[in-house]
Amino acid sequence: MSGTDKTYVSIEEVISIPALREIAVHPDGSAVAYVKRVANWDDNIYVDHVQIFEKTSGRHVSLTSGNVASSAPMWSPDGKKLAYLQAGPEGDAKKQIYLYTMETATSLRVTRAVNDVKSFRWAPDGSGLYYISELAASGKQKERKRLYGDFEYVNIDDNKSTLYFCPINPALARTLGPLQGPSDVRQDVLSDEELAICLIEMADVHVSAFDVSRDGEKIVVAIAPSSRITDVEKTEFHLLDVATRHMTPLPIPKPVYYDVHFSPDGRKICYTKRPPDNAYYDTDVLESYDLETKKCERLTGDLDESVYPVAWIKSGIVIEWQDKTSRKIELVKADGSRELVAGGDGHLAYGASVSADGEQIAYLKASDTELADVFLNGERVTNRNQHYEGRAKSTKRVIEWESGDGTAIEGILSIPPDFDQSKRYPLLVVIHGGPVAASFAVPTSNLYYPIESFIECGFIVLEPNYRGSAGYGSKFRRLNVRNLGIGDYSDVIAGVDHLVSQGFADASRVGVMGWSQGGYISAFCSTYSNRFKAVSVGAGISNWATYYVSTDIHPFTRHYLAATPWEDEVIYKRTSPITYVNEASTPTLIQHGDNDSRVPVQNAYELYQGLSDVGVDANLIIFKGMGHGADKPGLHRAIQKQNLAWFCNHILGAPLDGFWL
Repeated sequence: MSGTDKTYVSIEEVISIPALREIAVHPDGSAVAYVKRVANWDDNIYVDHVQIFEKTSGRHVSLTSGNVASSAPMWSPDGKKLAYLQAGPEGDAKKQIYLYTMETATSLRVTRAVNDVKSFRWAPDGSGLYYISELAASGKQKERKRLYGDFEYVNIDDNKSTLYFCPINPALARTLGPLQGPSDVRQDVLSDEELAICLIEMADVHVSAFDVSRDGEKIVVAIAPSSRITDVEKTEFHLLDVATRHMTPLPIPKPVYYDVHFSPDGRKICYTKRPPDNAYYDTDVLESYDLETKKCERLTGDLDESVYPVAWIKSGIVIEWQDKTSRKIELVKADGSRELVAGGDGHLAYGASVSADGEQIAYLKASDTELADVFLNGERVTNRNQHYEGRAKSTKRVIEWESGDGTAIEGILSIPPDFDQSKRYPLLVVIHGGPVAASFAVPTSNLYYPIESFIECGFIVLEPNYRGSAGYGSKFRRLNVRNLGIGDYSDVIAGVDHLVSQGFADASRVGVMGWSQGGYISAFCSTYSNRFKAVSVGAGISNWATYYVSTDIHPFTRHYLAATPWEDEVIYKRTSPITYVNEASTPTLIQHGDNDSRVPVQNAYELYQGLSDVGVDANLIIFKGMGHGADKPGLHRAIQKQNLAWFCNHILGAPLDGFWL
């Protein structure tokens, strides 16, 4: 156990720390809305609640409570109302738009869409709300299901979405109408089919995103042939004339992506774009298109990382991007220069919301000692760090080492506050997913691996940003193309060797774990190596051929391996953990959801059977009804407790009792 007198936060406490997201700054900066996710342990669910922080009073007001969830807050142009999504009353679980009025502190339902409202924006004059919702099933589809049962024509059946407009006053009138008397004397409530206006009546397109010009006369719409992930790269932008509803395709070379914004004068749009080969590992650049000259212009030519536009204001375009283990909010000016707004130097600033005039900004910010909190115009307005007050907490360091081929690799090292350089600590490696993702030096909020509990038990923890991770440029992202597993393993084991060479990591007591792509790399470590004392594979790939034919993102494998299994069987075998199973010897825990469409559960069964057949100590845990990741606090608790017991048993010699929940 760690030598500190203070106790560390427990697994249950880490899961209970509220998560914050979806920031919306008030037009005059007097308030900020945000979403707070809380764990309801009794019902084993996470619930999102829209909160409003009022600057004058300092109060935080929640718009929903209990198990009624709310999300996606957005202020009206005049700041008098806040629109947000909320599940409907009992018997109607679809997400609908509600309005909270600041003066009366009351909420009223606006839409009655047949399916979930997915996203929305205010009309610039505040007269209504534009929103995207999935089209209702046709009578033919309903009849097919009634006659034959529920089945799918793969890559033919599709749940497309389109764009609607709902006027505010009639919508509120129909909501208030039922309050005026009993059912026998009031008028029937209008449905969205009778009130909302369908703006794009094209059955062969799927609307994924849009933005409205400041004058309200034009809407830029992102459409694709279908809602399938494989059709995202076919997305095109169209310009919708609001008055005539005429759609004009914009001749912008594909691939383009959802983050689209009008310039304040409505003359241009900006958006994210990838290189022509459109590989998963490519960086997204920022580009603009002039609606008058019909010319495209790249706006951040010297920035070698993915860029995400937040808002286009008078002084420039507010963007977010990741710079190694920092996240930055910057302003891109007309001359292409960039000005830092928040973040950088090891700090993470993200999730920004900017007022239309550019004068107000809110965002989330975190550091190596502080969890992410909401900041309004530079001032902290939430305090998640209270959950760590008076408790022991691991210290985070960004470290660097050289991989086998000379590539510089960074990672996050977590050590106890009373760390002793002269001691030899057992080491655990926690590998992030993605691979286009990253680990950051921020206080522990990992819901799959109990890093604080590991530290309390005497471990130190390394989280490598292996080749392919985000934040290190396009060349670094491509280093594991046709080199998956092998190059990743080299980065991981070089990090282990680096810490061993420093004299404080025990080479004979090392474990490795990860989820998704991190699970794949862990599986590779299990079969390809005997350097580890224990391994945990979470939702990981064991066989790329098995994965390719059953995942919901087939292009992912084709991009990284640069071939299908039928074109290059060798590369699929060389990079698959199952290929090396006859040499495996490391005790391996496998955790997987049986409803995982991203990494189908066959991968877990294949690895488990292979390890079992060659006599390796392996345990397989299948979480019923779970997809690619856990979505319940109880599942996160089980996953963490199993991992804690597994590594404490195989590396520290502790009893395995806690593993059997």
